[in-house]
Amino acid sequence: MTSDSLFSSVGLPDLANVLADTDWAALEHALGSAADAPAMLAALLEADQSIRTKALRYLHGTLHHGNTLYEATVPAARYVAAILPDPRTTRAVDKKQYDSGCLRAELLAWIASVAREVTEEAEAVCQRDGHSLHDWPPAVAIQGLRPLLFSASVAYTGDTNRHVREEALAACIPLLDDPRLLHHRRPLVPLIRKDLGTSVFWQRRAWAIDTLETWGEDASGLERPENPLPPWADGCNEEPPF
Repeated sequence: MTSDSLFSSVGLPDLANVLADTDWAALEHALGSAADAPAMLAALLEADQSIRTKALRYLHGTLHHGNTLYEATVPAARYVAAILPDPRTTRAVDKKQYDSGCLRAELLAWIASVAREVTEEAEAVCQRDGHSLHDWPPAVAIQGLRPLLFSASVAYTGDTNRHVREEALAACIPLLDDPRLLHHRRPLVPLIRKDLGTSVFWQRRAWAIDTLETWGEDASGLERPENPLPPWADGCNEEPPF
């Protein structure tokens, strides 16, 4: 089953344009200037698995270090969305570092991580600390990209690879906090029940139940694990660098 008949698409950006038309040197990531970003992002599609894995580590550890949104995270998110349909994203990455072993699944996981930083819950946390996401331009920009990121991610909620399906759903859920996308929640409910609700990972089973209940949907029949924490709860979010 694919999602083409369920969801309208937003045109994905051209790969070359995202890399060439962005002044990366003027943007910052965790280590300073993002001048190195074009080469590292392009390396995600390299034939050598070790190079792909290194590029994936860069994506997580430099462009989104500690779950922080940087200036360079924004065009990087556009690039990741653009490469998802590329057949080269079905290649493997090092399973010792990434459990799924599939580049496409890990790229979707990265989108999910970025999306969780701009949800209503993230805004509530910021407000308790005396901040607002609206004070942080990268967060505002990521919020603006949510329809694009959703369109890119939802296409894989019916993928034949279960890792990819689960990561696609994990990406879609936080993106659906966007008021422009709320009407897409209900069509995803059966997929959340079927895949996340029966995942081998207890955190995802718990998240499926929490999501359905938050959305006002039926979660009956799904078994809640003993420790209902979201799948990222073993990490810790850094405060936005306001």
